[in-house]
Amino acid sequence: MRHTKKVLPILENITVIDASSDGQAVGRMDEVVIFIKDAVPGDVVDVQVTRKKNKFREGKAIKIHTYSNKRTEPVCSHFGTCGGCKWQNMEYEFQLFYKQKQVSDALTRIAKIELPEIKPIIPSKKTYKYRNKLEFTFSNKKWLTLEQVNDKSIAFGEGKDEVTRNALGFHIPGMFDKILDIDTCHLQEEPSNAIRNELKKYALENQLSFFDLREQVGFLRNIIIRSTSTGEWMLIVSFHYEDKPAIEKLLNHLSEKFPQITSLNFVINSKKNDTISDLDIKVFKGNDSIYETMEGLKFKIGPKSFYQTNSEQAYQLYKVTRDFAGITASDIVYDLYTGTGTIANFVAHQAKKVVGVEYVPAAIEDAKINSELNGITNTSFYAGDLKDILNNDFVNENGKPDIIITDPPRAGMHEDVTKKILEIEPKRIVYVSCNPSTQARDLQLLDAKYKVINVQPVDMFPQTHHVENVVLLELR
Repeated sequence: MRHTKKVLPILENITVIDASSDGQAVGRMDEVVIFIKDAVPGDVVDVQVTRKKNKFREGKAIKIHTYSNKRTEPVCSHFGTCGGCKWQNMEYEFQLFYKQKQVSDALTRIAKIELPEIKPIIPSKKTYKYRNKLEFTFSNKKWLTLEQVNDKSIAFGEGKDEVTRNALGFHIPGMFDKILDIDTCHLQEEPSNAIRNELKKYALENQLSFFDLREQVGFLRNIIIRSTSTGEWMLIVSFHYEDKPAIEKLLNHLSEKFPQITSLNFVINSKKNDTISDLDIKVFKGNDSIYETMEGLKFKIGPKSFYQTNSEQAYQLYKVTRDFAGITASDIVYDLYTGTGTIANFVAHQAKKVVGVEYVPAAIEDAKINSELNGITNTSFYAGDLKDILNNDFVNENGKPDIIITDPPRAGMHEDVTKKILEIEPKRIVYVSCNPSTQARDLQLLDAKYKVINVQPVDMFPQTHHVENVVLLELR
């Protein structure tokens, strides 16, 4: 028996009253919450419902009756299709308002603990061209707009438009195999766009095959473009298989076209996933790394290194962290989830000793190199899972920490790590988070022995809903 798909309703004249922590607009009809795409708080819209649940609806704004005074014209021609900058249609001052609100809501509604007044969010001086790293994916089946679908010569790759299904760009949200072809991205300085567009042009002219994500065939897979404030550029090109003449010809072309590239690398990735952290990345021309500087410190960034993608705001974030920590010359500091040891090395000159722990061994090697580069001798770094490493033997070996700085991934800290911190009882904890919701969950557990003294949001990613938050806790 054939089932007819149920037609979902259109909700008329819905006033948008808020913005959610995942970047969607929020409206309400009676007691039902409506999450709305393509709207801004203050809009009055008609919503085509796309998902219906008992307590909420999801939908898309299909008609705007009243335009919000919070609106602005998006800069990017890809806005609305690319999922990267959901708030580009909202004035920056209101983006900051809703990020501040996101932090406040998470800490009050989830943590439900005593809080001080939350400090005003630190804005980013740059609202565009602030990123130092972008990744793009090749695909032989680019995402088509409705207009392109209706143009059969494009949709079916016929005649002169045969190559138009090749794309180099970003993944469509929620669709692993659909790539939006990007002509201009406003998140990184030039020559980022020029490098990507020249690479695509060369590939089309030389009939190099773009990767098919479903069939796992094709030559060109991904590129990563990295830059630093010192003017250095790194390009990593990922190929599906070895073809030495084709690889050399392409990379030589890029090297001649863009002398700004100081580190030109490639990798052969024949796996089913796009990660290259477990692969051998080869230097084709130039150096094996680029360098960032901060307060006279030098940080080495290799192809696999983690570094905050907004360098200028990273400095603001680390200054807040250091100020909150209040480190003295007699203090032992643990830097948990240390990454490449950026925070550890940044605060080391104030401390007696800094101990960094990170899951990724390659990152720990970078952390050690960064200490050596800067003549820092009072740091030590360990690779491994924190919930296994952070035990009594580790504390006995490295000394009981006076201060713990923790900067976990979006999932927050493992419960075992939180419990061990409570057992160790450092006098202060500085908790840096890119997800206020999981941070709030962990703060609720830490509330058993710690009081929140200071809260400082920092905007690292303008045009998006993402926000960083730094919390200082002191032992009761």
